[in-house]
Amino acid sequence: MKRLIDALADDTDFFIEQVHLTAIVFDNSDDVTIWATTDFDGDAHFFHLGLPFQQLDLLLRLAGPRSSALQEDVAEALATVIEWPCLLEYTSEASAPIALPNVALKLSCTYPADDLFGEDEDEQPFDISVEADEEESAEFESGQPHNIFYLEDVFLRVA
Repeated sequence: MKRLIDALADDTDFFIEQVHLTAIVFDNSDDVTIWATTDFDGDAHFFHLGLPFQQLDLLLRLAGPRSSALQEDVAEALATVIEWPCLLEYTSEASAPIALPNVALKLSCTYPADDLFGEDEDEQPFDISVEADEEESAEFESGQPHNIFYLEDVFLRVA
């Protein structure tokens, strides 16, 4: 499966359909990250979607017949979570990925923080040398978008 960010021609906002949610990760008490897949240009791609809880509720309400059961799963997980992050996974035969039928998501790219530690450009941060392969280090270069997106809007297909 390919990363969605690698299939984009540029970093402008864009639409995707045929979305399947494979996991919900509660990052903290306010935010979640959705792990999802989509069919983009005829190939399966995966991506992460950063959301506030209100947008998660909206997406779960659009999950067709599984909607109420998913909302109960989320409520139960939130009531019992003792460590963050908390993972709800939907990738087994017993718990298939969550389809969002007739839904188009408008997404925008996110970027790593340029000034991660608040340093002045003249200051040199302390040196922590960690060996990383070139491909991995290029992925995290400043200014390069990564495979986490923001939800700009949700559109429904009217039949």
